Amino acid sequence: MESLVLQPTAHTPSVSLNSESGVFEFKGRSTPENSVDYYDPIFKWLDQYVASPLPKTIVKLQFEYFNTSSSKCILDVLKKFVKLHNSGSDVKIQWFYEEEDDDMKEAGEDYSDILEIPFEIQLIP
Repeated sequence: MESLVLQPTAHTPSVSLNSESGVFEFKGRSTPENSVDYYDPIFKWLDQYVASPLPKTIVKLQFEYFNTSSSKCILDVLKKFVKLHNSGSDVKIQWFYEEEDDDMKEAGEDYSDILEIPFEIQLIP
């Protein structure tokens, strides 16, 4: 399975889904015109990964901002990892936020509460 890498734009985050290391990173702004269209290839890739995962998966999310439609897509992405976690795989979610960005910290806490999966909410060094 090949890794999936999407370069960032003014409206979309950088995405790196590394199938060899099991490290998945989302970083930047997520305000695409059509969130579902943007995230669709990510969903499809993750479905393939979940069917045959590595022993350990690390998910790093560091958003500057995301709009309402992206928040639903991010939740759907995270649900893929809940499925993986519930099947017995070692999954680690890391949610990063900047020092004065209480909204992004709370967003991570909200996702953690909704999904009931271990989350590390960390201040960006």
